[in-house]
Amino acid sequence: MKHMHSEWRSRLDHWLNTLTQDVYQPIAPLNLEGMLTMDHLTLKEAKQGSYKPMPRGTRWGRTYEYCWFRDTVTIPAEHAGQRIVMNLPLGGEAAVFVNGEPFGTYRSNWVQIPLHYMEDNYLTTKAKAGETFEVYIEAYAGQYIAESRFGGCATGPILPGSYQDPYKEGERALIGNCTYGVWNEDAFQLMLDVQLLMQLMEEVNVESLRADKIASALEQFTLTVDFEQPKEQRNADYRRARKELRAVMAAENGSTVPQFYAIGNAHLDMAWLWPLAETERKTARTFAAQLRLLEEYPDYMFLQSQPASYEMCAKHYPELFEKIKKAVKGGRWVADGAMYVEPDTNMTSGESLIRQLVHGKRYFKEVFGVDSQLMWLPDTFGYSAALPQILKGCGVKHLVTQKIFWSYNEGDQFPYHYFTWQGADGSKVDSFLPTSYTYRTDPKEICGVWKNRVQKRGLDAFLLPYGYGDGGGGPCRTYIENVKRSSNLEGMPRVKHASPVQFFEEMEQQGGPRHTYVGELYFSAHRGVFTSQAQIKKGNRKSELALREAEIWSSLALPRGYQYPYARMDKTWKLLLLQQFHDILPGSSIERVNTEAHAHFEQILDEACTATGQALDALVEQGQGAMVFNSLSFPREEVVLLPGEFKQGAATRDGEVLLTQETKEGLLALVPMPSMGAIGLQPAKESPAFDGVKARVSASGASLENEHIKVKLNKRGEVTSFFDKASQREFADGAMNRFLMYKDVPRLFDAWDIDSNYELQEVPLKEAVTLSLIQEGGLRAIIRLERAIHNSTLTQDIVLDHGSRRLDFVTKVDWHETHRLLKVAFPVTVQATEGLNEIQYGYMNRPTHRSRLYDSDRFEVCNQRWSALTDQNQGAALLNDCKYGISMHDSEMRLTLLRAATCPDFAADQGQHSFTYAFTAWEGPFIDAPVVQEAYALNVMPVVKPGNAPDFSAFLVDEPNVFIDAVKPAEDQSGDIILRLYESKRADTVATLAINIPVKEVQLCDMLENPTETLKVEDGCVQLRFGTFEVKTLRLKL
Repeated sequence: MKHMHSEWRSRLDHWLNTLTQDVYQPIAPLNLEGMLTMDHLTLKEAKQGSYKPMPRGTRWGRTYEYCWFRDTVTIPAEHAGQRIVMNLPLGGEAAVFVNGEPFGTYRSNWVQIPLHYMEDNYLTTKAKAGETFEVYIEAYAGQYIAESRFGGCATGPILPGSYQDPYKEGERALIGNCTYGVWNEDAFQLMLDVQLLMQLMEEVNVESLRADKIASALEQFTLTVDFEQPKEQRNADYRRARKELRAVMAAENGSTVPQFYAIGNAHLDMAWLWPLAETERKTARTFAAQLRLLEEYPDYMFLQSQPASYEMCAKHYPELFEKIKKAVKGGRWVADGAMYVEPDTNMTSGESLIRQLVHGKRYFKEVFGVDSQLMWLPDTFGYSAALPQILKGCGVKHLVTQKIFWSYNEGDQFPYHYFTWQGADGSKVDSFLPTSYTYRTDPKEICGVWKNRVQKRGLDAFLLPYGYGDGGGGPCRTYIENVKRSSNLEGMPRVKHASPVQFFEEMEQQGGPRHTYVGELYFSAHRGVFTSQAQIKKGNRKSELALREAEIWSSLALPRGYQYPYARMDKTWKLLLLQQFHDILPGSSIERVNTEAHAHFEQILDEACTATGQALDALVEQGQGAMVFNSLSFPREEVVLLPGEFKQGAATRDGEVLLTQETKEGLLALVPMPSMGAIGLQPAKESPAFDGVKARVSASGASLENEHIKVKLNKRGEVTSFFDKASQREFADGAMNRFLMYKDVPRLFDAWDIDSNYELQEVPLKEAVTLSLIQEGGLRAIIRLERAIHNSTLTQDIVLDHGSRRLDFVTKVDWHETHRLLKVAFPVTVQATEGLNEIQYGYMNRPTHRSRLYDSDRFEVCNQRWSALTDQNQGAALLNDCKYGISMHDSEMRLTLLRAATCPDFAADQGQHSFTYAFTAWEGPFIDAPVVQEAYALNVMPVVKPGNAPDFSAFLVDEPNVFIDAVKPAEDQSGDIILRLYESKRADTVATLAINIPVKEVQLCDMLENPTETLKVEDGCVQLRFGTFEVKTLRLKL
């Protein structure tokens, strides 16, 4: 520091340290009594409990346990007129209630500045002698999480017996020195001035006059303040010193300086290193603390997203929630963010993302009167290229995130902060990416943010979300005081409180973004979340499809008088949306969160299946035979297992006898099904002869063959040949269905990350393989593969159906691994420098080579239901029913099946897993490839319902690249039906939609189902023009 001698600098450090110690002086200890509970009690219930003394030094708390503490504080006469605060180190994060109302928080133990635990918890700013305060505190004991001493949510390699819980159960938390005392506001305000100036002196040009003036003022501060005298004299010195600092604190910037828009926030993960039940308490702690800060600071603004968190608060703390509603009306509590929770956007379906916005925007509008136009998504692990179209379709104009700048893996640097994001279909949304959502507001932080920005040109302003997140309680007084001091302080950017929407509006007035970024916002870390907690991924996929099925058949049952259970299904949808939160669906939470998610998925599936059953009851009458329902928007022919009354054969209502096969499970039939409809079948006494699928097993391997393809397996069950009979083309370029295992020990974020060097750590898999013939032919042939895989076992049925070009691998794994990654490889004879990975409503082209940093970053990517390698005249695809992670290199696709992370869930993914993946290939250009149809068919099974009904096809699209993804009752409960269609192959297409149910009118809508245009209907058909990957929403008025 050029302008300050080391003697002065050391003196200044001592003076600041002593000043900080004088901010809080205890009056007396709290005489705490406590009551332990595992229940979520209201304050009224807690007051009725049985308490016992719990003095300093008491250990308490089982895993996930709470303790209610209580005491009454009476203000001594000698402290009248003073600000009184509490210090509450009870061993865990805590919610504080004073005089019967939610009061604030004792922040999470990772907050490193001691005063930040106290400065907001003031009982009064001007105490009265004899005034009493009834204090109740609910503290959380927490749970053990295995983590190395380096932190980062990772364990590193694990030795046997390591990572044992160091705490004795029942003694997880330790009560510290809990006191109430005097908060010396004079000392506090001077401390803030000095801290700010010391940091600012480090940021300004050391050669500048400004640096000299600051140094001189700080030196004078140490001469003015004499600590070694009585309190009144010390305080007088503090006030005199502040007055002397006023000149350097009042110095203003020139005309060319960036403007920072500061918004307080308290990013609340709905679940992560704590369960949902703890998040319910976190809302009260954080929200109460922030309301008090809004009262004290008239310019302060605080943003809270996620209606799910507001619903928690409203349910458990209704009085507090009423105060929040008033604060929102006042304009300084910003209720915004558009979505119901902050979800993962890679693995969720397109329809789920739309429902996040439907439910989120509806809540903001109905509860707060806010038309949410801001997508606040700061912590999600990458952003699908489908998102801009979905945001635009739901009336969202702006996006804020920051996660893309987490480039600790030294990946390709994202180039912009403020830009227009253009999605896969061409839709655009103006976006801003800060580099954090938990900024501080001191000069070191703010100046550092500006100096280190990646967008050096064309950026005059910066959005600054600041505050402690995840139970840290949001901003504290220090942060807000810093903003007050920095409105136009010479030597640092201007800072003002403002909402993100105000930031975007003012930036738009200045001309808007100069840059456009096209494609996905790929996150070059956290690639393991596509695979971690495989059962949660499966639960999500199955739940999305089950709700889709329920809505389709319920919609078609409406004209028959069926009463759709709107309230029940609304609740079920919101339960699913909650599971899609960005630490639940990605599998990056503690064990209890994962266990509860499994139970929630079971609940969702039960509700969806009940609704489907009730709708089918309305569509089908009792009688002999069965109806086979197809919810897909194209005709399909599938092998279907029929009910028990079908013994020997099956025929359509028109008398067409179907191909059938008797099996141990029952009668299989090859059933032709209409688009989005059903076909009726009757038992028959015969089955036509046909040349069916053939399978055999020999000492050298096995084979399967139908009329389209011939498949050969080696003795390890690997596919050495996938031969197309019509084109005489071989698609296997080596052994396909080859299992690969790797050591998978991320250096950081165990459940989140796959390090790029995993490929150098292959684990040999040489265990014996057994192949057996389960079903040798007919409509379906099955060869079973059984083997050990390291410490685990795998059973797989390799299935080929009559008439199919798809080879299915129905797989069960009993998984017992630690830090292992399991993939399955498919090398193909297709040369492609880019692979295609399905995203919502389309696909992404991603590199299959490692030429640039951009390319090598994408060594693991997300797909929805399929990935493909194609050239201009052929292609091959790998399909899945619940697997999202995949790697592609040269001409090989490797689907990621399972992981075995150890943090934050030490036993992640252990146990039974079942899933199906499939391989298919085709001759011809990709526009004609059946890959999307095959992926739909793998995921959506026909539904068989005993009884009778007329055959029908409700809807049919005449272009094979356009699909109806959703059919649902309208959200407004009008009885209208909503259709969601999309183009899947990046091809501008004119398609005709045939509507085979009576309708009065067809309207084009936005994704929120608001009509925008009435469409012409001719002979029951509507003509629609789709841009590439375009989604269209229609409203059918019955």
